[in-house]
Amino acid sequence: MEEKIGIVGAGRMGVNIGRRLKDVGYPIAAVFDARPDVGAQVAAELGAFAAPSLAAVTGAADTIVTVVSDDSSMREIFAPSDDSLLSGARGRLFVNCATVSPGVHVDVEAAASAAGAQSLEACMASSIPQARDGTLYLMCGGTREAFERARPMLEKMSSSLKYIGPAGSAAKVKALVNMVMNINTAGLAEGLGLADALGLDLDMVREVFSQTGANSRVLETDGADMQNREHEVYFSAAHAAKDSGIALSLAQAAGLRLPLAEATEQQYRAMMDAGLGELDKSGVAELTFRSRHARKGAN
Repeated sequence: MEEKIGIVGAGRMGVNIGRRLKDVGYPIAAVFDARPDVGAQVAAELGAFAAPSLAAVTGAADTIVTVVSDDSSMREIFAPSDDSLLSGARGRLFVNCATVSPGVHVDVEAAASAAGAQSLEACMASSIPQARDGTLYLMCGGTREAFERARPMLEKMSSSLKYIGPAGSAAKVKALVNMVMNINTAGLAEGLGLADALGLDLDMVREVFSQTGANSRVLETDGADMQNREHEVYFSAAHAAKDSGIALSLAQAAGLRLPLAEATEQQYRAMMDAGLGELDKSGVAELTFRSRHARKGAN
């Protein structure tokens, strides 16, 4: 394939997207990460140029996939400066996969358009294994033209691809997805924590949950990990707190109060305060099991 790809943000999701695209024939031209050692390591693995700057990624690639951590990081890589992805960006396509506030995507699209480039949000409702094997669920926002241009690549990254609407719209849906997921995760942790305190067999409880109204996707993905204290990170508590905060900001702007979302964000903030922010979101169970020390510092 002639379309050269740049990767900005070589963390757990970015590197696995890069691996997948390389596997299906896309040349990875350049990799940049705010941690130069990480960027160099991933670039070597993917046979790419370890870009020393953001502008160097734009210079080397036709399509740039960005997977950064938060709103400020997203604004920084698209800032009007000599070292920005927008430097020499005419004709480029930016595919932005991070979960950030909808307004940031709107601003990035406007800035890209002013630079003669296109921007598309491709919000991911999946995790690391799906990024690696090309089975992400992707929700896209931006112009139809940008979506159709990106579609061949996105189809190689995903098992389901949905165009939501204009810039910011996919990010709104993604915020809702993560808000509900985080509430479900915190609720499951409380259910299993109480079951443990009552002396119930947790294998039995999880099996009963799976056959009743207590069932959820989170039970399938996180239930055993909560029980066994296996919190290898697929989606960190820090990211859960950030994403719940995005949803709450949207609710505030809409004039709504969401008590469950508020309580859930507080739980993930409590994990961060206890030094557990880099555990998987399943680690919220460390706050709800009576025997586990993290609960002592929880609110």
